[in-house]
Amino acid sequence: MTVLFWVLVFLGLTIVASFFLRIVVPTNVVDIVQSAKRTVSYGKGEATGNVYYRWPSWLPRIGVRVIRLPVSVFSEKLEDYAAYDKGRVPFVIDIIAFFRINDSSVAAQRVTTMPELASQLEFILKGAIRTILASSEIEEILEGRSRFGEMFTHEVDEQLRQWGIGTVKNIELMDIRDATGSQVIANIMAKKKSLIEKESRVAVAGNIQIAQVAEVEAQQAVEVRKREAEQLIGQRAAQRDQEIGIAQQRAQQAVKEEEKNTQIKAMAVNEVNTVRAAEIARSAQVVAADQGKQVAIIEAEAEKQKTILVADGNLEAARRHATGVEVNGEAEGKAQTAVLMAPVTTQITLAKEIGQNPAYQGYLVSIRQIDANQVVGIEQAHALQAAEIKVIANAGNVVDGVKSAMELLTPKGGTQIGAALEAFKQTDVGKAMVAAVTNGPSAEARE
Repeated sequence: MTVLFWVLVFLGLTIVASFFLRIVVPTNVVDIVQSAKRTVSYGKGEATGNVYYRWPSWLPRIGVRVIRLPVSVFSEKLEDYAAYDKGRVPFVIDIIAFFRINDSSVAAQRVTTMPELASQLEFILKGAIRTILASSEIEEILEGRSRFGEMFTHEVDEQLRQWGIGTVKNIELMDIRDATGSQVIANIMAKKKSLIEKESRVAVAGNIQIAQVAEVEAQQAVEVRKREAEQLIGQRAAQRDQEIGIAQQRAQQAVKEEEKNTQIKAMAVNEVNTVRAAEIARSAQVVAADQGKQVAIIEAEAEKQKTILVADGNLEAARRHATGVEVNGEAEGKAQTAVLMAPVTTQITLAKEIGQNPAYQGYLVSIRQIDANQVVGIEQAHALQAAEIKVIANAGNVVDGVKSAMELLTPKGGTQIGAALEAFKQTDVGKAMVAAVTNGPSAEARE
């Protein structure tokens, strides 16, 4: 029971301790953990990860020691570092370098803390710079800062591989200045400045000389061109005066010649005018005679054309009137035809519809028969009333009796009455009655 208790206590303490001893390495550092048997690096990008348990070093077998080194870029500066050139000329420089730990395991073997690493890097930088600068002249150093930065970087890289560290970029030579009590760099700068000033003044003087020579040459060229222009102007003026005099003389000669020609032409014009006046007068008389003749012809032709035009106009008016009458007659005929044909068309359409509908035909016939019987009955009554004939119907109805009586007035009825009278006349009574009606003895009585 006691052993189990102590085991449980040990396990509980172990679990509690693990919560407090669990370490998560930040992203910008690496922890080199050294145990009794091995050394392991923990951090971002490491194969072992970035989590471990930091057991106290006094614990046997599981205790560890930790060295934390940065994996981010860090810088190292040398300010006011006294250096010498090849001729032992003293001066002061400022240097800045950027480093990064490439192999944390190697770096952990060389240093235990960052201040220690910074101190060692400072010594490495100073040694490399002192070696390189001591083999060069101060003028070369001043003129080749970038070249010396590359030389510093190359020298330092060879040594930093043993520390597991590398440079990120070239070491920069920030500034070079005189040491206290020295004026070497100032004198060099003054010499450079005076040399630049000399070259500048020489260049300025040369430019001024060139400008003055150019101005003189330009002025000479202007004077020469001016004299040439004046000479040319004089020549042109004399030539112009000469040409003007010649032109004036030629102009006067031409005027005289033209006056002579003008007089000759004036006389010719007068002669021509006289001849032309006579010809014009004669032509005018001929034209006047022809004009009278042509006027008479034109008037006769105009009268003729007028008569023809009037006759043509009357004929065309008569034709147009006849055409209008014809058109109006045709229009009126078509209108009357349409008016007269409207009921006929209606009747034809109705007849076509009735002819194609037997039931409707029977209906119309029955209506017509009723209307006809009504009219006949009324007319029969009026006729019987006017004839004062009494109809006695022994059988059937009144309509049948009246119908039988009305048949007496038809050819059929007349033939039947004649036959009846002829048969009646063959009897003795009939003979006597016929004789009495005709007011004379019958044929047999006369015999």
